Amino acid sequence: MAKPKKQPRPKAVTPKGFRDYFGQEVTQRTEMLRAIADVYHRYGFDALESSAVETVEALGKFLPDVDRPNEGVFAWQEVDDNDKGDWLALRYDLTAPLARVYAQHRNDLPTPYRRYAMGPVWRNEKPGPGRYRQFYQCDADTVGTASMAADAEICAMLSDTLETVGIPRGDYLVRVNNRKVLNGVLEAMGLGEDAAARDNVLRTIDKFDKVGEAGVRELLTKGRLDASGAFIDGVGLSDDQAEPVIAFLTSKVADAAGTLANLRAAVGDSKIGADGIAELEQIGALLDAGGYSADRIEIDPSVVRGLGYYTGPVYEAELTFEIFDEKGRKRQFGSVAGGGRYDDLVKRFTGQEVPATGISIGVDRLLAALREKGRITAQSKGPVVVTVMDRDRMADYQTMVAELRNAGIRAEVYLGNPKNFGNQLKYADKRNSPIAVIEGGDEKANGIVQIKDLILGAKIAESATLEEWKERPSQFEVPRGNLVAKVREILDSQD
Repeated sequence: MAKPKKQPRPKAVTPKGFRDYFGQEVTQRTEMLRAIADVYHRYGFDALESSAVETVEALGKFLPDVDRPNEGVFAWQEVDDNDKGDWLALRYDLTAPLARVYAQHRNDLPTPYRRYAMGPVWRNEKPGPGRYRQFYQCDADTVGTASMAADAEICAMLSDTLETVGIPRGDYLVRVNNRKVLNGVLEAMGLGEDAAARDNVLRTIDKFDKVGEAGVRELLTKGRLDASGAFIDGVGLSDDQAEPVIAFLTSKVADAAGTLANLRAAVGDSKIGADGIAELEQIGALLDAGGYSADRIEIDPSVVRGLGYYTGPVYEAELTFEIFDEKGRKRQFGSVAGGGRYDDLVKRFTGQEVPATGISIGVDRLLAALREKGRITAQSKGPVVVTVMDRDRMADYQTMVAELRNAGIRAEVYLGNPKNFGNQLKYADKRNSPIAVIEGGDEKANGIVQIKDLILGAKIAESATLEEWKERPSQFEVPRGNLVAKVREILDSQD
């Protein structure tokens, strides 16, 4: 009789495009999100935690910048005893669920409804370096008002948020544009209702930051050779037709008034274009009244994010300081947040237009920026470790750690095999512990404890002479009753 085949062991690997987050990273993210939530709360926004799973019907075809209905998501179909049920999917962002929540509970919610949300989202897309299928977003939205004051407030709040988490003024810029202005430019080009031509123009505009003015002009007209030498067909417009787009993209000058004047020339007689410029003027005036000058928030027509998604003002937070890429080249850090007005999203559920505007922060990118600026330390401080010299006296050690915890100090008792004391100190090093507490039989009899400053000890060991070692001891003998006070003193000296 053949032996039954052994079931192969599962491979201990994360699925492609996913990753694990360990203590330090989770703590850093939690602290940053707490600081962001404080700003949002100060602005009067309420927290919302919606389901991570939505019906595919509710999510709809609203994945920004991706024209693929119901694709780009992790979806499955429910099966019951009688028939197949609804298609469900993990949320791909936090905005589509907000639209469903507002439509479902609008009779119970205040109008306008101001909410913020933080949590993971999932996208079924090809992963790449630094691009994962699960990532965190942090959103704030106002639903139910068409007032430009809501858009100005979102921009101001984004500026305050960046400064609160540690991005100083001068290292970021919130840039504002308006989709209506772009629609006015399309009208001025004489494209009318030619949807295909309009889409081609929009896709070309979106390449402005990569190919520049000359490249956009070529792509709108006859085409161009790319960096590899391949020829890319142009849209086929005449030079006169392409001119409003170039005027639009190059309209930014040193002052907002000049920029708006150039935009008026770019949109010509278009009413929707004029409406968009008027909205930008309102936002600018409101921000000026709040003390948000052009070094923090500015009107910039080159912001063309979410062209098929947003219906009015759009905004983007860009970090302007330089970093080195993986090839050692200098470049600006780039965008960490974006958003805008999306007045059509709730209408899918209600049949009535419900104005809405909001912002989404890329949590992982903002964390990476804070690390680049040195605002987040490479290693977080671990717990104070109470070592175990006698396993029969575990109650004494638990008493010590309880005293430390009750004083608000992070602490733990070593719970491994206490036989080798060196292993306990190695454990403390691996935990990045700042202090080790030692109480052997002799210390117990004399009513004292040894407190070892592990951080100072490591620094001394790196460079100190013997004389310096003697003058700057890293281990202290104190009365047992002074345990908490001495530990607090050492921790304060390490900050």
